Amino acid sequence: MTTTDVGARTFVATAAGRDLVTSDRFDVINPATGQVLATAPWVLPGQLDEVFAAAAAAGPGWARDEDRRRVAMREAAAVVEARVDELAVILTSEQGKPLNDAKGELGRAVSWLRYYADLEIPREIVRDDDQAFQEVVRRPMGVVAAITPWNVPIGLAMWKIAPALRAGNTIVVKPSPYTPLTTLAVGHLLREVLPPGVLNVVSGPEPLGAALVSHPVPRKVSFTGSTAVGRLVSRAAAEDLKRITLELGGNDPAIILPDVDVNAVAPALFWGSFMNNGQVCLAAKRIYAHRDIYADLADAVAEIAVSVRVGNGLDEGTRLGPINNKPQFERVEMLVEDAMRNGAAARAGGRALDRAGYFFAPTILTGVRDGVKVVDEEQFGPVMPIIAFDHEDDVVERANASEYGLTASVWSADIERAYLIADRLDTGQVSINVHGGGVLPTLPFGGHKASGVGVENGPWGLHGFTELQVISGPPRPRA
Repeated sequence: MTTTDVGARTFVATAAGRDLVTSDRFDVINPATGQVLATAPWVLPGQLDEVFAAAAAAGPGWARDEDRRRVAMREAAAVVEARVDELAVILTSEQGKPLNDAKGELGRAVSWLRYYADLEIPREIVRDDDQAFQEVVRRPMGVVAAITPWNVPIGLAMWKIAPALRAGNTIVVKPSPYTPLTTLAVGHLLREVLPPGVLNVVSGPEPLGAALVSHPVPRKVSFTGSTAVGRLVSRAAAEDLKRITLELGGNDPAIILPDVDVNAVAPALFWGSFMNNGQVCLAAKRIYAHRDIYADLADAVAEIAVSVRVGNGLDEGTRLGPINNKPQFERVEMLVEDAMRNGAAARAGGRALDRAGYFFAPTILTGVRDGVKVVDEEQFGPVMPIIAFDHEDDVVERANASEYGLTASVWSADIERAYLIADRLDTGQVSINVHGGGVLPTLPFGGHKASGVGVENGPWGLHGFTELQVISGPPRPRA
């Protein structure tokens, strides 16, 4: 499939296992060109009654048969895996990431489906003797709503879809209007193996997301996106006491101690910051480097930055693609300009690239300090500010002095020293000598403070899609 083929394809919303007819469509922009790539179905808020009715009707049968759910999820994984090459072209074309990265995202989505299909949910029997029987049971919530972001549209959708389905819920998913196409395509493909109404995918600009959250049918909302929008979701969901999981923003610190081998750690640190062109909630966004190695580290990562090929994700050899959308492109540009007005120097990049699309040069900033926007706020783009520190107590305090608390990393040749510092950081995950090392299907992922509510992944993520029920009574008959 080529980019042209993506534009020629008709993408449809899915409800009750069939096309959801819409009266209008909206444009999806290819960030590598700034031009319209394709159109997506514009689902209106009034159509959600039909969608949620289909999800509710499918719920009892889906919840009742655990073995059927597990088989269907394994079949779903196989269907997506068989179409990775086709889906990756769509994903790269709408999101901008290099094709190999798109394939990797889809591969991880497959692994999440398989992990949850195989995850055992043990019975929690508190008492079973000749006096009484007491059991704690995890029941599905029913219908859940999921709203997913534009940076990792399929990977983060599967963080919601896989545990929700495994727990016995049905789900309605709304992808970002910047990147709806791959999610719509996956929803269409999975009609082959999932019963009608189990997985429904709708797309459209606001107020569709707000209508999804406020609709009376779903009992839970799982949202990934900005903290500002997360606050709106939380308030709207509270109106009828919906359960929520919010995976929100981060301003993730990386602390580099003076005993590191600068040249050895520079590549891993660079990609910990510039993964997906910096458009990852957990990317390293504030680099605190000890003054003894500050200049050398800045030189090492700047050398990598100027050598990395930036281009269309479909072009062979591209390592970094464009920023996904114009508003985010303009925000990154504003943050860099503000930093340079406040004394920062660009050791690499520092500017937009003079070409079509939303391309910004990989940027390494020195001479920055806490209190400047590019340090205090989440950039979500190809920008690495490096800040000097002198003392460990001071850097821990500065790293924690943020409204966010998603992830962090500590880098040192002294592993025990690194673990001691990690234990003092107020974040949901801390990695040692790598950034983002805890993002696995088996580990909980969630933020402290304004970085979120609840967790995703692992059995803990599945538990977030269940309600507890106690069954208590006289002794059960024994065989």
